[in-house]
Amino acid sequence: QVQLVESGGGLVQPGGSLRLSCAASRNIISINAMGWYRQAPGKQRELVAQITGGAIIKYINYADSVKGRFAISRDISKNTMYLQMKRLKPEDTAVYYCNADLGLGLVWGQGTQVTVSS
Repeated sequence: QVQLVESGGGLVQPGGSLRLSCAASRNIISINAMGWYRQAPGKQRELVAQITGGAIIKYINYADSVKGRFAISRDISKNTMYLQMKRLKPEDTAVYYCNADLGLGLVWGQGTQVTVSS
């Protein structure tokens, strides 16, 4: 099992940047896939970005709405995944969750609020 804790959310003006972190309670090298999702009020949770692969990254994919603005990465030595968000828009406002696909099930963090507003 693994526990995930997100951090880095906050209030930012349109056009600004934030970096979210997802700290895992154990080594992430054996995790099949890790990703960032978000859920805005009244909307379904949606995939933002995902890394597939353990020791070697096999695939990275992004939602069309964030391509060119967001970048997902991970630091295996720190058991941490990141989401660098640039040129933020009001429509990026949501609770952002990280998750891990352990093969036998999904594990979610508690979420971190991102609000983009002037």
